[in-house]
Amino acid sequence: MANAASGMAVDDDCKLKFLELKAKRTYRFIVFKIEEKQKQVVVEKLGEPSDSYENFTASLPADECRYAVYDFDFVTDENCQKSKIIFIAWSPDTSKVRSKMIYASSKDRFKRELDGIQVELQATDPTEMGLDVMRSRTN
Repeated sequence: MANAASGMAVDDDCKLKFLELKAKRTYRFIVFKIEEKQKQVVVEKLGEPSDSYENFTASLPADECRYAVYDFDFVTDENCQKSKIIFIAWSPDTSKVRSKMIYASSKDRFKRELDGIQVELQATDPTEMGLDVMRSRTN
């Protein structure tokens, strides 16, 4: 199960919560964390459907890497209400180099476990995943 490149397993709860977000819209966002001691990705925080984008960005640590998925609602130019699931690889400049390397080497495998991601963002500071960036990436 563990990936030879990074050695990180993915906790079943990650996949279950993601399916709930995708199919039932139970959550607005999910923040995932790599537990180095257990060598696996786990769910760190779940965002309620009513949570704002500000709640989401506030749940990402300023100096540690995380993965996150965000259920982004938007209106198209044709005035259609849509939603896309955005995967965010959060890797702030202030995080430790070792942490950045572990998250970078585990990202693709982890992302494959979450079937249904439509957009991917790599962010090193909050401006790289602002609402305007999200909107431009969903069109």
